[in-house]
Amino acid sequence: MNKMKKNELINVKGIIIGIILFLLFYCSSYLQLIPILLFNIKEITGSTQVLLSLFSNTILLIILAIIFRKELIHEWKIFKDKFLANFDIGIKYWIIGLIVMMVSNTILTFVLKMGQAANEQEVQKLISYLPWIMVINAGIIAPCIEEIVFRKCYKNAFPNKWLFIILSSLVFGSMHVITSMTSPMDLLFIIPYGSLGASFAMMYQKTNTIYTSILMHMIHNTILIILSIIA
Repeated sequence: MNKMKKNELINVKGIIIGIILFLLFYCSSYLQLIPILLFNIKEITGSTQVLLSLFSNTILLIILAIIFRKELIHEWKIFKDKFLANFDIGIKYWIIGLIVMMVSNTILTFVLKMGQAANEQEVQKLISYLPWIMVINAGIIAPCIEEIVFRKCYKNAFPNKWLFIILSSLVFGSMHVITSMTSPMDLLFIIPYGSLGASFAMMYQKTNTIYTSILMHMIHNTILIILSIIA
């Protein structure tokens, strides 16, 4: 990875690895069959669904951590040694992404009368079953997985700064919409999700450590989940 030229648009090896890990991410729910078969679970309640999701996400994160262990160790040192500077950059880009996300969501909800994104409705439903487990699952584990899959893999595959940011944010936004969309109009929700994804990509690009975007993604998700719990 270190030998890539700055003006190089793509890294074939990185793209192949990225495709494999994206498919693993997309099919990770099948890991839930392990506890289902092991414990002979016959009824999937809301609470069971949350626990199964926690299980599959934990296994997926372990797999990703093993695959990228050397890079993750290296980038942890970068993050730790310049924590305050990295955190400052993370906060600034997160606020920018959050503002764009809130403005676009407001337009979609109140101007176009589209209501809440289907993905958000599903997350709210899961929070109602086991709220504090969801803090761990969606607030801590999921951001680690998504940042490795949608930021680290894409940065390795696309050395060009803007190609990385654009593709990473578009795919990130699309995955939050397409998997739960109920109508073609739902594709517009790619804008708010994608804008937040772009802010995570930019802070990673700026700091050269995935932990900046992981931390800000964790903060973002955890705040939203806690607000949902206490509301």
